[in-house]
Amino acid sequence: MSASLPLSSLPPGSAGKVTEIKIPGASRPRLMEMGLLVGTPVELVRFAPLGDPVEIKVRGYHLTLRKHEADQIFVSITA
Repeated sequence: MSASLPLSSLPPGSAGKVTEIKIPGASRPRLMEMGLLVGTPVELVRFAPLGDPVEIKVRGYHLTLRKHEADQIFVSITA
């Protein structure tokens, strides 16, 4: 298994599996309700032109996160 790295460091089009979520406070339950849990496969779709926000695909739908949130979600890269 590869080392965990921030979701925001993946190149567009690459996939990974969530290994850790370090987001504190009120944002964490919101993300969990949308299906972003440890063990969930995710794909980084694209970055906005200025790098923020970040679009990911999770559980069959597209979700947009702020870059500072994506920096605190760690994934292991999958093939």
